[in-house]
Amino acid sequence: MGVFKEIIPNAASLIESLRNIGYSFETAVADIIDNSITAKSKNIDIFFQHDNNHLQFAILDNGIGMNKEELFNAMKPGSFNPLDLRNETDLGRFGLGLKTASFSQCRQLTVVSKQNGDIHAMEWDLDYVLKTNRWEIRILDKTETDGLFGIEKLKSLPSGTLVIWNKIDRITENSNSENRHHFNEHIKHLGKHLELVFHRFLDGRETKPPLKIRLQSNFLKSFDPFMRKYMATQELPTEEIILNGAKIIVKPYIIPHYSKLSKQDYEYYAGAGGYNKNQGFYVYRNKRLLISGTWFRIIPQKDLYKLARIQINLPNSLDHMWNIDIKKSTSSPPPSVRERLKKIIEKIAGASKKVYVSRGHKSFSISHPMWFREAKNSEIFYHINREHLLLERFAETLNSEQKNEFFNVLSLIEENIPKEIIYNDMTDSPKDIKNGETDDSFLEENVIELFKQGIITKDDFSMLSEIEPFNRYTKSWEKFIKGL
Repeated sequence: MGVFKEIIPNAASLIESLRNIGYSFETAVADIIDNSITAKSKNIDIFFQHDNNHLQFAILDNGIGMNKEELFNAMKPGSFNPLDLRNETDLGRFGLGLKTASFSQCRQLTVVSKQNGDIHAMEWDLDYVLKTNRWEIRILDKTETDGLFGIEKLKSLPSGTLVIWNKIDRITENSNSENRHHFNEHIKHLGKHLELVFHRFLDGRETKPPLKIRLQSNFLKSFDPFMRKYMATQELPTEEIILNGAKIIVKPYIIPHYSKLSKQDYEYYAGAGGYNKNQGFYVYRNKRLLISGTWFRIIPQKDLYKLARIQINLPNSLDHMWNIDIKKSTSSPPPSVRERLKKIIEKIAGASKKVYVSRGHKSFSISHPMWFREAKNSEIFYHINREHLLLERFAETLNSEQKNEFFNVLSLIEENIPKEIIYNDMTDSPKDIKNGETDDSFLEENVIELFKQGIITKDDFSMLSEIEPFNRYTKSWEKFIKGL
């Protein structure tokens, strides 16, 4: 009969490997904050300092804290089994987040916790592990603890936990001006990332009181991808999916067309990726965002769907079925759920398309548009309106040969519309696209000139508001004409 023999992993090799799971700076910090929220924190303070070419980074919360035994267990890699039943509000899973997230960014992790007036501190130093090849942490004495970065802030709290990163080598090597700028860019991206990932905790709609996260000296604000503060946002009927006896809540939204937003708000909600990249599913576990802006390859990203956002709310009991990874940044729905999600997409796609397209046809409702849109044989064409009042009147001043040349030029313009450029601009920054110089003074000058040339007559003045581009006039044509 065979025998069992324990194999203890090589400490130096494994702990260095744990550094390369794939965390970014932003996802690493978010993983630490998950622990703070699980510990019932209401205030989280993120702060750092550059001192003598040395960068220190810390995250402090006012949660319930840990006693010595709990802190020791928290410092252990794999501190609990991911298959074990957890509290339904627990944001962790593998018992690795604190360690792997921290190791991905620094070589020295110190955790200090206060509970019932007692303060305990323990430290992982990867250089020590590399040197000794032993799974050993250092338990700090009071003298060492009193000298730690941020310790006075922890002492001022009734309870809480302080996480300190030293020997930070994945963001910046030292504190010279170039690396400081690089680190400051990371901090800016960190703020935006946390405002999105924890937006449901920050906005106070579902958590009372709302969570407060301060980054250095600035409090973060909720970034709601569903734009629920706008009346133009459509909240479609909620659906439920039952999987293994657990309930998945699906809430679709159609966000407002850009014409309903100010330029500032449009750019703010577009973010770095633009609206096209933001369409799709937003997967949450216990109100914490895991995945954003994906259709899980059920459908491709399309411009017509870019206003669609679908919130998926998971219980943590389904983590294993959704293949949620250690970093909480990748996931995939099981086959049975994919089929239900596909049907939900089909229901809401029409609503998104309706909002997006119907707004685009506004200018076509006037009597004399400059352009017509024609759909034929599954293809779309754009034509200059030859019956436009101004073009028609101008053509009447030309002889037969000149008229043919004029309409040939119009055809040439139609055939060379810069479709790709317009499409990219409409996708990325529609608020920046302007219809030429059409302010009131410009329109008035052109009306006077066209009247002098006989292109328009006094009988035409009553219909100027129905003729492009004069329909963009913000004042009264009737009052202007009386003033001539």
